[in-house]
Amino acid sequence: MVYSRITGTGSYLPARVVTNKDLEKTLDTTDAWIRERTGIKRRHIAAEGETSADMGLCAARKAIEMADIDVAEIDLIVVATSTPDKVFPSTACIMQRQLGIHGSPAFDIQAACSGFIYVLDIANRLIQTGGAKTALVVGSETMSRIVNWQDRGTAVLFGDGAGAVILQACEEPGILSTHIHSDGQYENLLEVPQGISSGFDTVRDGGAYIRMNGNAVFRKAVAMLGSAAKEILSKNGIDKSEVDWMVPHQANLRIITAAAKKLDLPMERVVVTVDEQANTSSASIPLALDTAVRDGRIMSGHLLLFGAFGAGFTWGSALVRY
Repeated sequence: MVYSRITGTGSYLPARVVTNKDLEKTLDTTDAWIRERTGIKRRHIAAEGETSADMGLCAARKAIEMADIDVAEIDLIVVATSTPDKVFPSTACIMQRQLGIHGSPAFDIQAACSGFIYVLDIANRLIQTGGAKTALVVGSETMSRIVNWQDRGTAVLFGDGAGAVILQACEEPGILSTHIHSDGQYENLLEVPQGISSGFDTVRDGGAYIRMNGNAVFRKAVAMLGSAAKEILSKNGIDKSEVDWMVPHQANLRIITAAAKKLDLPMERVVVTVDEQANTSSASIPLALDTAVRDGRIMSGHLLLFGAFGAGFTWGSALVRY
């Protein structure tokens, strides 16, 4: 049987850093208020003209280097993003051109903050069924472009960045399983309310920006992350004590802590980057993964639990032997 395994990781954060102290100058908020409610200290913001494809390319090159492969070996590119460079072509196709790859499938998936789990699921299934042998799987977001910087409820939460992995066919299981879900009844709790076919070009005064019912989203996020983690452990017959690292979506430290508590998982075994990067949506899990791989916390053979929750609502999990 064919399996897939992560053989390289990479990430990229823009050079510009916006701290909570910076936001105090323009918003009715304080550093202490932001830290207490979110755990966030700072976030990276894309430079003018810097796009999701640009950032994804930087992350991809690092993952390719770690995997020690030739770019020509990549026969699938899947990008998770809610902030694509263009309506079309896809961000994946733009990256494909930048990498000099020709002919292989390349496409985007939009599942908000759960996007990386979704693209990992898709790439894994294509490798297992013979549709690809070497996949570039990316999460890249310029969330700052859809944030209303006058809304303290959302402006403090988001940042920009990209993360990538190389997924390759192998004989031993790397991706043990993935599980993805959605429930559209919660559409209005977390949304950008305008789009291309619903008046995006006519909206002014902050219409096409993130809107969120923070309390409702918090409750659902904790519940769904916990249920997703329990589901994947149960279906694989694995006890939570066997998990070396939980690598969750980095939305809010309180959500991460509450989800870990539901699993009786100590925070010492949870990778946390939200304090330095804020919520980078689909980029947050591969960013956190690459951080922990490169600083030596995550090592070969470790069992990793990914979990994410996002607008839609979407949610999902992945169990990975690194």
